[in-house]
Amino acid sequence: MNGAAFFDVDGTLIEKPSLECRFFRRLRHEGKISATNCIAWLREAVRLAPNGLTNVLQGNKAYLRGIRATGLRAYRAASGAPFFPEAAERVARHASNGERIVLVSGTPEFLAAEVANGLQRELMKRNLMVEIHVCATRLEEKGGRWTGQVLGQPMFGEAKAIAVWWFAEKWKLNLAQCAAYGDSVHDQWMLASVGKPVAVNPDSRLRMTARRRGWEIVEWRTKSSEKTKIAKMVPESAR
Repeated sequence: MNGAAFFDVDGTLIEKPSLECRFFRRLRHEGKISATNCIAWLREAVRLAPNGLTNVLQGNKAYLRGIRATGLRAYRAASGAPFFPEAAERVARHASNGERIVLVSGTPEFLAAEVANGLQRELMKRNLMVEIHVCATRLEEKGGRWTGQVLGQPMFGEAKAIAVWWFAEKWKLNLAQCAAYGDSVHDQWMLASVGKPVAVNPDSRLRMTARRRGWEIVEWRTKSSEKTKIAKMVPESAR
């Protein structure tokens, strides 16, 4: 192996809303999130608020307290989002070059693992048998149920860069030869840690950073989003 490619998930490999947002909506639809859990989430949000909104969203998993950690149909609903075609092709290109593939995501680890499985199936269609490694936010479990607590630090911001450095040390990688892909300004530390950073569908702040630092910028869309975009461009009278 002569290198690695590190990929954020939400907004980079798949279209938003995020996997966790999809998962939450499905749990709520199935009636698995109680009023008690909502109150617990609000209390934790107030506690984390001084650290910023991102910390509230990434570090607060109290809505999962007491929910069974396995066998949920909501897994499939959340992880069934289609990959951007260009994302799958880019992953395949790296894999074909003998590079390791790592998902580095703030989404809960069990959801990121489902995405990794889906990505492996995409690669198998191209006759590529590749292991997809996952580094994501880990949740505490007791008695087969989530406690609503995060184990360690949520995988976002500078934590993603630390994860990249950890893999580099483990695999003896030359980070100058590695690539990283992200869509948010919170991915900038991960992107800055490699020699081949790529801003995917970047938010305004990441776009500014990418332009200033000369990083590659790409716009990836699903087939359905492209059709929607084209439909919006066509006047009503012409449809």
